Amino acid sequence: MNEQTPSSNFSPDRRNFLKTGALLAASLGLPAMAGAADAKKKGNKAGKGGGKAKEETWVRPTPSTDLRVACIGLGGKGRSDVMDLANYAHIVAFSDVDFGEGSRGSGNTAKLFPEVPRFTDYREMFARMADKFDAVTISVPDHSHFPAAMLAMKHGKHVFVQKPMANRIWECRQMLLAARKSKVVTQMGIQGHTFEGQRLLKEWIEAGAIGTVHQVRYWTNRPIWPQGAGLKWEPGEPPAGMNWDVWQGTVSPERPFSKDLHPFKWRGSWDYGCGALGDIGCHLFDAAFWALDLDVPSVVELVAATPFDENVAPAHSVIKYKFTTAKGGQKLRTPVEFLWSDGSLLPPPPMKMEAGRTLDPTMGQLVYGTKGVIYSPSGYCETIRLVPEADMQAFAPNRPPKKYPRVIGGPIKEWIDAILNKTQPGANFEYASKLTEVVLLGNLAIRLGKPIEWDSENLKVKGVPEADALIKREFRKGWDFSAEST
Repeated sequence: MNEQTPSSNFSPDRRNFLKTGALLAASLGLPAMAGAADAKKKGNKAGKGGGKAKEETWVRPTPSTDLRVACIGLGGKGRSDVMDLANYAHIVAFSDVDFGEGSRGSGNTAKLFPEVPRFTDYREMFARMADKFDAVTISVPDHSHFPAAMLAMKHGKHVFVQKPMANRIWECRQMLLAARKSKVVTQMGIQGHTFEGQRLLKEWIEAGAIGTVHQVRYWTNRPIWPQGAGLKWEPGEPPAGMNWDVWQGTVSPERPFSKDLHPFKWRGSWDYGCGALGDIGCHLFDAAFWALDLDVPSVVELVAATPFDENVAPAHSVIKYKFTTAKGGQKLRTPVEFLWSDGSLLPPPPMKMEAGRTLDPTMGQLVYGTKGVIYSPSGYCETIRLVPEADMQAFAPNRPPKKYPRVIGGPIKEWIDAILNKTQPGANFEYASKLTEVVLLGNLAIRLGKPIEWDSENLKVKGVPEADALIKREFRKGWDFSAEST
């Protein structure tokens, strides 16, 4: 093993696993955790766009194209998606289960467009207005990405969906098949895939800046919402006018409304979200997965996790991915390991990192090669540097020329441009379905509690038939979608 690479051979006793993040960190040889609250004080870098200061001075722009778009989900990330989209397209319909005006309320967004019709059921929006729009944005909880996108593609609409593409692997595959069948332009919302840093990483790796890559270390302060075994969602009455039936969507069994789920805390639930991996995994994995042209991993292993149950993801976990094939099935000459840790479990810094220089406590990645290390703070590969800084300064005069096309604007503009040019953007469903599959395999390894060998062609864990129920959900009556029905 290269001397700069920290060991990944952790071996805690899972049956008697540690119950606090601090003890977990110690058991894995990791530095003490940076608390989520501390990380937030230093700047929560995920989910950029539509910040408060920006919104207070926002002036509704004149769209630069004649495209007509309907928006499903206007709260939270949906708000910044709508405000970005307004620069490029005419927004003609809104759908959200709750048009309330709270801190994450969709009503705040809808007020910016008073003339746009509102629906609390996107199925009704399609039934009444499908001939009035060309494309759809989907910015809703993870479990609702699949049915909304499938219905859009059934109507021949171009689709932009926030990450992760879905929260079940089978659903990702069905969305891919539907996209191929409908021949629409698709995009998953991962900002980093449009950034300069991602292209630099690929160019530097291919130029041999750090030798042959063999490991990438990832960390995040997620979850920043309640998560862990025994978490309960207290039942209550939904807000006036909220469509709780549509919010539940495909998920069975039915549950009563709970403010502990809507509008934000659903991420810790296996049914509605995907835990920390689902929130940040697509962002962090994207750069190296693309730069190294990786296929799905051959083995995924849960190294360690704090307690979780059949309903809720763990508060802390460490997961190891082993990649042995590149895109297209070609065998890698050197296997690549992804080592993920969440719950503010930071890896040790590179051995050659300067004294006093620390890792970003919010999230980041370290790319280890046989000759050196590349460090990228934050979740989007916005900036990259060789470690130590002396290596960066020595490399700077010899940087390789720009090889990969740069994207002007973010993922929504890239999607709009692709629709107009009859092309596909970078995070189209061919790419995004594979990346999301990788992310969701980590959750599958957590829930099964054993190393898994993955048969991607057949969507099966080899020798583990009990995994089938975690790969494809049992759909609630009236919410069964498949590519064959589009």
